[in-house]
Amino acid sequence: MDFSFLSDYYMYFIDGIKLTLFISLISVFLGTLFGIVLYAMKKSKFTILKINIFKVLSSTYIEVVRGTPLYLQIMIVYYGADQIFNLDMPAIASGILAISLNSAAYVSELIRAGIEAVDKGQLEAARSLGMNYSKAMFLVIIPQAIKNILPAIGNEFIAVIKESSIASTIGVAELMYAANKVTGRIFRSFEPLIISAICYFVLTYTLGRVIKYIERRMNTDALCK
Repeated sequence: MDFSFLSDYYMYFIDGIKLTLFISLISVFLGTLFGIVLYAMKKSKFTILKINIFKVLSSTYIEVVRGTPLYLQIMIVYYGADQIFNLDMPAIASGILAISLNSAAYVSELIRAGIEAVDKGQLEAARSLGMNYSKAMFLVIIPQAIKNILPAIGNEFIAVIKESSIASTIGVAELMYAANKVTGRIFRSFEPLIISAICYFVLTYTLGRVIKYIERRMNTDALCK
């Protein structure tokens, strides 16, 4: 193996890492916002002809997104923006949008699981004190659910870092794209892929340790209280 090419092309990988982290951060942030909306829709009581339309729409969306590959979703957003909506959307915007919409389906389920993990007696106690459902959720349930949700969203962030590599297929210059570009310059594919693998591992392992540390601190603080 020959890694001497790094002296000339290391900036390709550094720029790829920066863009990978940027895409992942924005995608998880937007995915969390969309996920909250999906969860709210799923809990909606609004009905038309006795059909809970928001619940049906959110449930259908979640099942479709979770049941189709992210690669396909990126392609649909990238080509659909132009052919259906006549929008000249940049590749990076298409990648972020597709990954965000994909992440939202999973985040909404993380939010649901985090809220359901809180003892139902907490809600009943809050209602017995005269709080309505919304007030009890925001003041009692959600603050307790956050400690369950945040670590899970952190793990989603790690998953998105790896999944963002698929955005290279539409020309987004993230880490995997950088490896392919270097491969085209040096006419060797194995070494650039090894460098990319090391970069992905360092990113995900480091973030995993940070998330576990934060989770331990949150659990310790909860016990102290």
